[in-house]
Amino acid sequence: MRKTTVLNEGWRFGKSRDAAREAVSLPHTWNAMDGQDGGNDYYRGTCWYAREVSAEEAAGDAVFLELNGAAHTCEVFLNGEKLCHHEGGYSAFRVELTGKLRESNTLEISVSNEDSDRVYPQKADFTFYGGLYREVKLIAVPKEHFELLRDGTPGIKVTPIVDLEKRSATVTVETWQNAAAVTMTVNSESKTVPSENGHAQAEFVIENVHLWDGVDDPYLYTATAKLDSSDEISARFGCREFKCDPEKGFFLNGRSYPLRGVSRHQDLKGKGNALAKEDHAADMAIIREIGANTLRLAHYQHAQEFYDLCDENGIVVWAEIPYITMHMTNGRENTLSQMRELITQCYNHPCIAVWGLSNEITAASAVNDDLLENHRLLNDLCHRMDKTRLTTMADVFMLEIDSPILEIPDINSYNLYFGWYLGELEQTDEFFDEYHEKYPNRVIGFSEYGADANPAFHSSHPEKGDYTEEYQALYHEHMLRMIEARPYLWATHVWNLFDFAADGRDEGGKHGENQKGLVTFDRMLRKDAFYLYKAAWNKKEPFVHLCGKRYVNRCEDETEIKVYSNQPHVKLYVDGAFVGEQDGHTVFRFRIPLMGEHLIEAFAGDAHDSMCVRRVSEPDESYIFNKAAASVTNWFDADDIDPTCFSIKDTLGELRAHPQAGEVINQMMAKGASERGDVADAVKDNPALQRMMARMTMMSLLKQSGADEQSIKQLNRILQGIKK
Repeated sequence: MRKTTVLNEGWRFGKSRDAAREAVSLPHTWNAMDGQDGGNDYYRGTCWYAREVSAEEAAGDAVFLELNGAAHTCEVFLNGEKLCHHEGGYSAFRVELTGKLRESNTLEISVSNEDSDRVYPQKADFTFYGGLYREVKLIAVPKEHFELLRDGTPGIKVTPIVDLEKRSATVTVETWQNAAAVTMTVNSESKTVPSENGHAQAEFVIENVHLWDGVDDPYLYTATAKLDSSDEISARFGCREFKCDPEKGFFLNGRSYPLRGVSRHQDLKGKGNALAKEDHAADMAIIREIGANTLRLAHYQHAQEFYDLCDENGIVVWAEIPYITMHMTNGRENTLSQMRELITQCYNHPCIAVWGLSNEITAASAVNDDLLENHRLLNDLCHRMDKTRLTTMADVFMLEIDSPILEIPDINSYNLYFGWYLGELEQTDEFFDEYHEKYPNRVIGFSEYGADANPAFHSSHPEKGDYTEEYQALYHEHMLRMIEARPYLWATHVWNLFDFAADGRDEGGKHGENQKGLVTFDRMLRKDAFYLYKAAWNKKEPFVHLCGKRYVNRCEDETEIKVYSNQPHVKLYVDGAFVGEQDGHTVFRFRIPLMGEHLIEAFAGDAHDSMCVRRVSEPDESYIFNKAAASVTNWFDADDIDPTCFSIKDTLGELRAHPQAGEVINQMMAKGASERGDVADAVKDNPALQRMMARMTMMSLLKQSGADEQSIKQLNRILQGIKK
């Protein structure tokens, strides 16, 4: 009989082996605070965990230690003897303790998240927490038992193949063990099969199969395997068919099923990545509330309990490894081992549709032979281990669409941030239209898009870079329309559902956070953009939401009241008086006069929401993040511009096309490049990036570069002296 003991209590912790004295419980990370406070100075090094293990806890014919998340490099010692070395901070691995245990034992585990030239990730926009941040367990089994060591295997592999026409499924069950025979059971049918060279296999047919059918009906079966020694294992599985079409997008069980959802990082304010099961469940509740039917679980293997939640809730998942941003010549084996572990440990989850090879890997690396070969090896490995799923990649926005790397995975997706980091919102539409026209037989998706928003900042005239809730909402309104008009996008994933830790960031009024989330880092506040997607995706829970609840003080005679709802008809009341109603879809806009403090109420069927706004005589300065940029905008809007001459309202491309204006701009940019070093080189050597910049107005480029008001005015004066 198998016995599992969870070892979450009784640990001592320290930054050296001799100093492991602080009492801690697992899950634990040493970066829960310093990894979230900004400065990019969180502790990255080696720390130690120690615990006494009694003979009673470790009783069994064979005993294994299971570590479900040790970030990022780990070594295990028992009674002073080193037993293993593991590289990869997001997957499970096991160590055999059989024959090495005494009456009383000291277990020591060293964990390191320090810099490395071979273990991924090393360069990315998120905090690399260190620690034993998932559960540690002891597994005691009989002498004859199922495999426990190889790549952290569950010991059982279930492959269902669905015949939609016959409404049946053929289910292949495989196990690995050191016994002569295995009894397998699926759907109440049992078969005893021999084990040959440690491997056993049986096939079952399920007639009138109950499909795993996404969020509507995520039905799960269970396969069990048992040995004569009484060691028994099981795996839940779902019978479903995933397909992609370059023109019609994603299909589930033979029907069009557009994947529309979000991405998720696995950390939480104040806890880092050391999440409890309750934290995972709370995240899933928010995912179900917004109505997403897909998740990109970025940028690494997530906890098994979260994949379980995705199985149970019918969420289609993109699973990936942390091969991200920067290709490392010495990291090839680590990418392959992390992919082997991901597929081995997650294969049985019906929620997973695709394996992600890498994320934005060309952001800091050239597309050379070594990088291409690494991706080919990963792609081949995925298909060798799993013949039922597709491979994909998240491509960085400046990657040329004719790059040879795009030909390696089965399907692709792009991370695009037009309208936030670079360019204008409409360039996203142009990008996908150009890609789809040039490569009509390729499957393409939208793997990341977003804009940072701090719920403290607000504006009636939001614009790119102001970190207001209002601009984030406008950004996502545009992207939602863009997506709905392009059904060929196989999947779209908002970046991100939750704000998350990126300790190197210091922007938008917060330190150490990426604020692109639709929900705050602590999960306490849903930003307005959250309700936009809820209105578009959640059709089961009637609701109405008034935007701008935190934008109370407004310095204007008339103000816009915006409403999001999944209902087709909205009514608006001000101070109890009816002021208007609209039929529509998702977004409803009203304008009302401001004369004091007002109670605003919105009704959509039985759904109701309310808020207060008030007229103030001066702009509320607390709502403005970048006051210098705001003053430049106010000046420029008010200034008289001669349209027959060039100005900073013209695009970079238009200015460079004119000899005199182009010379002015090139001199200015050469001076800026001499001060920007590597950043300027990255732009100069990237034609796609140059084309994107050419479409931007000079004003937009200057503001994004942080240029001061006087410099902007001076350039505009010079350009106004040049006739078009």
